[in-house]
Formats: sequence, structure tokens, C-alpha cells
Amino acid sequence: MITVSNLTYYPIKACRGFDVSASNIERMGLEHDRRMMVVTPEGKFLTQREYPRLALVTPTLRNEALTLSAPDFDSLQLGIQTSGTPMPVEVWSSKGVDAIDQGDDAAAWFSDWLKVSVRLVHIADGFKRKVSSKYAVSVDDHTGFADGYPILIISEESLQDLNSRLDSAVPMNRFRPNLVVKGGDPFAEDTWKRIRIGEVEMALVKPCARCVVTTIDKETLAKSKEPLKTLSGYRKHELGAIFGMNTIPLNEGRVEIGMTVEVIA
Repeated sequence: MITVSNLTYYPIKACRGFDVSASNIERMGLEHDRRMMVVTPEGKFLTQREYPRLALVTPTLRNEALTLSAPDFDSLQLGIQTSGTPMPVEVWSSKGVDAIDQGDDAAAWFSDWLKVSVRLVHIADGFKRKVSSKYAVSVDDHTGFADGYPILIISEESLQDLNSRLDSAVPMNRFRPNLVVKGGDPFAEDTWKRIRIGEVEMALVKPCARCVVTTIDKETLAKSKEPLKTLSGYRKHELGAIFGMNTIPLNEGRVEIGMTVEVIA
């Protein structure tokens, strides 16, 4: 039996996530997931590729209040703004995405931590950043500030298979999945087209091509060639070295750890 073993959401793109025992699944993905993003003053998004120190930032949400913390650095708490005068931001090929600036205190905190002038933004209420029409199930499929799709699914068995080929095992956080499952064969998720968890149906639409972000240790920021080197050797695809499946929720509902994953196609 395949079950949900972990749920993680990442309030701010490229920063740390945190695990939850249950989550509301919205059409945009897990509730609160990657709704915020650090950008240049001109609105271009930042990633761990250029700014690995983002991996050490822990955002915590409670009652619509955001707390930012980082090692040996003063924390900051602020209210989240989701409406107001939008500013256009850019994430990958998506340009002119409406976002709401989170104020000077948040900007100063991130600028001091990264040692470069930046702003923190939240996707504007009502804005729908559409997924690629090549992989969309319906014209309404959309995401927030995720790279391209609302949810990333990986199985524990897939990570175990990868780690069996590495000299030093890597943790799941190298790959930043939202939904981890267990109970199947390694890479079984590659073959799934549709799954149902509780009342929520999801379409697995595209393998996730991995990049150098997977080679950054999220605790020490040390970089290496692994696991990307090994993945490139045995998980090669026309898209690149693949690990995990990009997923679109087809409806909304609640998912909890321990729920059964029903493969329906």
C-alpha cells in the first residue's frame, strides 16, 4: 500500500520549508506554498544558484504573521500583505506577474542577510500564473512562484535507490518535494498519470529535471558534484537528469500524512 509519508511547504521560494502533518491542497498547490519570493529591486527572482544563503533562511507562518530567522541573525516578524498596488515580477519565463511588496522591514532583513539589495513579495490575490500549455490538464491550471508546477512528488524508495549509488547519502531536502510517498517501487511515480489522496485528485504531468541546487548542502552550503553526477548517469531524460514528478491538483481538499495514495491511471 502506498501512503503519504511527508508533507512540506515552502512559504518563500528558495528558502527553507517546514513539515506539516496535514495541508489543504488548493489548485495553486499546498496552502501557503511558494506564494512569496525574494526579488531584485527590478523584480527578477533570486535562487540558491546565485545566493545559496537563501537555504539557511527559515520562514514560519502563524495566524497570517511571517517570522524570518537565520543562524546568528536577528529574527523579524511581519504581517503578510496579499493585496494593494501590485508590482510586476519575473520568475523564469513568466513576466509581468502581479506581486505585492512586503515592505521595507522585510526588504532590509533579506538585504542584510544576502548583502545585496532585494525585496520580498507575495503573489497578488487573484493572480493566476498559468502552467505550460504543453503539460496543462485544463486552461485554468496555475501555480504561484514555484518553478513551473503546483506540487512536486517523490517517493522514499526513489531516494533510497539513489543513495544506494552514492558514496555519501543525501537527504530528501536536496530535492524540495512537497509530497513524499512510500510503499511502492523506486521511481514508480514516473509511471503514474493520475492519483487520488482522500478527495484530492492529481495529475502527474512532467518529470522534474534537476539542477545544481541539488548539489548544495542545505545545512553547510558546501557544494559538490553529487547527486547530480550520479543522476545524470542513470536518470537521463530528454529534459535532463530527472528525479520526482511535477504534479497538478485537479480539485481541492485536505491531505494528511498516512493517507492512502490510490493510483487511478
